[in-house]
Amino acid sequence: MITTDLTPGSPCWLDLGAPDVRAAAAFYGAVLGWEYESMGEGEDMEGGMFRKDGKTVAGLGKLTEEGARSAWMIYYAVTDADATTQAVERAGGTVRVAPRDLDDWGRMAQYSDPLGGQFAVWQPGKNAGFELADEPGSLSWTELYTTDAAGAKEFYGGVFGWQFSDMELPGGGGAYTLITPAGLPEERMQGGLMQLPAENLTLANGRPYWHPVFHVTDCDAAVAQVTENGGSVQMGPEDAEGVGRLAVCVDPSNADFVVLTPTQS
Repeated sequence: MITTDLTPGSPCWLDLGAPDVRAAAAFYGAVLGWEYESMGEGEDMEGGMFRKDGKTVAGLGKLTEEGARSAWMIYYAVTDADATTQAVERAGGTVRVAPRDLDDWGRMAQYSDPLGGQFAVWQPGKNAGFELADEPGSLSWTELYTTDAAGAKEFYGGVFGWQFSDMELPGGGGAYTLITPAGLPEERMQGGLMQLPAENLTLANGRPYWHPVFHVTDCDAAVAQVTENGGSVQMGPEDAEGVGRLAVCVDPSNADFVVLTPTQS
């Protein structure tokens, strides 16, 4: 369960770097019912905010990093971005963007874990993060595909203090690790990680990567919008017992995400 209460170590923001901002805004508007509000002026549309029912759910910006792939970046709440940066370095991670202030909105930093999985942190100022979570059209889960689950647990546990519990996937599919913020009960689980061979991680050339899971009211209808608007489907739609109906999707610029209609409790 992802909330907007800014518990340290929990997801609080996400944004997409896209080569064509206008096209990305149109795609996610069709798939998730988002409205896009440009932060720039004129016709360039270099970046802005996505909103659902008037509430901010994510950001969108122009992909400018040389050689980078279009991808969603997930930000985790921290009380001290500088201290987190030191923890990342001690644990063997890499600082991609050193801590910096974004006016008085807050302080951010971006990192790679020891195997290359990219993530970010947000130390809130006047901007706490997204305003809607775990509702249709918003973030409901985060997921890491990695080639080393044990190493990932050691790294992220050291940086964020996350709690982990393993469950066996049906059909001998291996283990799936559930992630809960430090000190919170299991009903506050916010994500998971799964070990996969490098040949299954082609989107990131064999490196680990995080992706978001978005809550939708009708998984099949969302998938239809994905394909009708130039995206593709890597897996599903299919039913996952106790979880819901889900599909792993890729947008027209090759950024991956999951749409999930949760099982009604």
